[in-house]
Amino acid sequence: MLSESANEKWPLLYKPKYLKDSAPKHVLVIHGGAGTILRERSSPEQQARYHAGLRAALQAGNAVLSSGGEAMDAAVAAVSVMEDNPIFNSGKGAVFNSAGFNELEASLALSRPPASHPCIPSSRRALSLTLLTRTRNPSQLARALYLSPAGTRHAFLSGAPAEDLGGLPLVNPSYFYTSARWREHRRGLGLPEDEPPGGGESEDGDEDEGLLDVMPTGTVGAVALDVRGCIVACTSTGGRTNKLPGRVGDTPHNGAGFWAEEWPARRRWRWWVPRHCGSKVRAVGVSGTGDGDYFIRQNTAATVAHRMQYLNETVHKAARSVVEALRREEGIGGVIALDNEGNVATPLNCPGMYRGLVREDGVLKTAIFDDEVLE
Repeated sequence: MLSESANEKWPLLYKPKYLKDSAPKHVLVIHGGAGTILRERSSPEQQARYHAGLRAALQAGNAVLSSGGEAMDAAVAAVSVMEDNPIFNSGKGAVFNSAGFNELEASLALSRPPASHPCIPSSRRALSLTLLTRTRNPSQLARALYLSPAGTRHAFLSGAPAEDLGGLPLVNPSYFYTSARWREHRRGLGLPEDEPPGGGESEDGDEDEGLLDVMPTGTVGAVALDVRGCIVACTSTGGRTNKLPGRVGDTPHNGAGFWAEEWPARRRWRWWVPRHCGSKVRAVGVSGTGDGDYFIRQNTAATVAHRMQYLNETVHKAARSVVEALRREEGIGGVIALDNEGNVATPLNCPGMYRGLVREDGVLKTAIFDDEVLE
């Protein structure tokens, strides 16, 4: 059964001149992974830790948006906070592959070029990264490479060459070690929970005591709308526990695990007011989380946009449809989706998805389980 955590009647971002009564809105919606997150196996202290992590990410992104900043910078700021938090499966909290190493992925997509970089061609649209082993914040590397069209014309890069090209400080691979993820890796392979050769840099003591997701397959992600109408989706992950070395998931697959797009609005008259009459374009950003192989097979994220564009569906209906399609194929997970009118959808087909929302009023809203709503 699907769950929906966003109200279907949020205020419009744009209104006709005769109805307009406020400035354009900014919105940020985030997720921190989805899957077998069960209330009965969690304590109030564990839940509080995730809510605090989500709020910190929302605060970082909203600080950018509320000061008139770019959606791109807000989304990356929010994701970076989660990458630095070992409870989430990205950056510092990334899971291990079957060989006992961390291979990280990230992506960035924009509905239109950022206003601060008018030289970026509109055809550039997205940047994907995979098989990273030394980048502390993969989301920041995706941003840096997206903003450097002269440095690389490619849309998808991998491994050490991408890390060297980005020009960001690199870390020793041992930085990504946490005892929680290491023990998950060893248990999953039926091996003793020994420490890795040479140890690791776990700075958080018994950080694993607060984890809710067991053998995670999820990601972290953010979709932001700024006051200029630009939508940006940013996603980052360590992949799935004990994946084969070299496995590429949905996070860097443009159209599967992430998407952002805008298109001319189709004008359909409803009585005396045309639908979408307040905007000449429609736009949406999507970030997914869950069993990525199913997202790849169904091209989940782009399908949200295509249902909106060609079937004239709302973002809520389109997002729910793709998550239901995943469920029918036994693919667990959820998506966060945001359109340029400020409508938010966060459907999931599993017991839980860490998620959060903040609008122009600055009120931070977070949820974990499928029966909770962001209202």
